[in-house]
Amino acid sequence: MKWLLAAVIAAVLAGFVFLRLTTVKTTYVNGLAPYTTIPGREYILERDCYIFKLKSHDTDWPLIGASDTVPDLPREVNPANVGADLPNVRILGILRVGDHFRIVSVRRDVSRTATTYSFEILLQDESTRKYPRLDAYWIMDHAPEKTGAAPGILTGYAVPRRAE
Repeated sequence: MKWLLAAVIAAVLAGFVFLRLTTVKTTYVNGLAPYTTIPGREYILERDCYIFKLKSHDTDWPLIGASDTVPDLPREVNPANVGADLPNVRILGILRVGDHFRIVSVRRDVSRTATTYSFEILLQDESTRKYPRLDAYWIMDHAPEKTGAAPGILTGYAVPRRAE
């Protein structure tokens, strides 16, 4: 009977350790410096982009990008590639030049091995889109983060939308 109790305690302890090591803590950092200025910004795409998912790292929202930042994507953005199941990515759709989007939130995911950020965007015509909410991580310029500043959209991908 003592061995059974010890085995149950060991199994519970092992389960707790496993959960602790694999758990991801998600925090919305919209109100923290330097991210306070990012949510609410509106942009207009300057180049066609793919909507895709990485096979090696699942995300809550589909990602947006092109082959410049995600080499696994085809060079030319072509509707014939939608639905393609490439070795490292699944292509779900396309965004075109002139599409409007707004950054709605910045999220930080902290795990035992890494800290990652998501830049959730909402497309302007969300009711007509299959994927209205996306993650703009792959079109963001992350260089300013090294100095503690907020990232921005990469030059050539989108421009700020002017208030009308």
